[in-house]
Amino acid sequence: MARRMIGKTSNNSLARRKRIMIWSFVIILVGSVAAPFAGHFLADSQVVNAAAKEETNPRANYWRAVRDGDTGYTAASGPYTTSVLIQNGGQNYRQLRNGPLASLAPWFFALILLAIGAYHFLHGPQKLKGAQSGRVMERWSFGERVLHWYTATLFILLAITGISLFFGRAVLVPVIGLSANAAYASFAIAVHNYLGPFFIVGVILELVVWMRFNIFTNEDINWLKRLGGMFGGPHPHAGRTNGGEKVWFWIIATVGLVGVCVTGLILDFPNFGQSRDTMQLSQLLHGVFSVIWIGVAFGHIYLGVLGTPGTLDGMVTGYVSEEWMKQHHDLWYEKHKGQVEVGRPARRSTSPRTT
Repeated sequence: MARRMIGKTSNNSLARRKRIMIWSFVIILVGSVAAPFAGHFLADSQVVNAAAKEETNPRANYWRAVRDGDTGYTAASGPYTTSVLIQNGGQNYRQLRNGPLASLAPWFFALILLAIGAYHFLHGPQKLKGAQSGRVMERWSFGERVLHWYTATLFILLAITGISLFFGRAVLVPVIGLSANAAYASFAIAVHNYLGPFFIVGVILELVVWMRFNIFTNEDINWLKRLGGMFGGPHPHAGRTNGGEKVWFWIIATVGLVGVCVTGLILDFPNFGQSRDTMQLSQLLHGVFSVIWIGVAFGHIYLGVLGTPGTLDGMVTGYVSEEWMKQHHDLWYEKHKGQVEVGRPARRSTSPRTT
């Protein structure tokens, strides 16, 4: 009886700590992403109103002629210097960055979060069927978990600093002023630029370590057709990774590694002879692919933390319940069911756990 009470108290404490961790993470992440968007629309409306009242500058025609790109002579030298007085491409880049990209990104994030919220409200989490036996199976090794959290932590830091820099002029300057924003921007740029290469190392290692588990099979196609049973019906078959996890893996490999990481390296190391046009294009692509990656990551985080209870246990402790493995990864369970253990390894006793 005492053992049951101790176990129950320990489980309640673990559940409480997990809830605190989950909601702290959600509040920090959503707050850091959502706050700039609201301010961005307010700032845009103020700029539009001010521009509507501003009289036409009589020198506008002169600067339009300068921006036509007529060549002249300059004694300056360097990889980014030409005989053109003003690079018109910079203005085009600014209009694309502050126009379609800055306007559509908040809507994309909002639609993703709205879809996640609607699904959770209508369907709720995918609960396990049947009672828990107390038996567990290893899901991820210690090295795999370290690699995942290393990359995930850097991803969050890069996402927060990147988004705050992207919307900082419109959001932070009106709130904290120019000098404070300049100080923060210098810090955020340093964090973003220095952590970027370390993050790329983590992404590449993840792709190398997990590549063999993410080759698509017929079972994965069926899993995707039925959306993993998220909207009802029997749960489709899955191996160590299911079709949804494999889609996330290949998004990391394509959108993440090729789109975000490669363009990030081009921007991080401009001393390899990149042209100004290449840098401007890389800035735009880096922003587009980053927005896509962050938006899809919201779904990945939701499913891992709230949508599929028990998934987070696997990435925290390395072990999941036998029932979780059997329900979500039945093919992998059948292959390794001889490795079932009694009790959670972190609290394993010498005698079998009573239920």
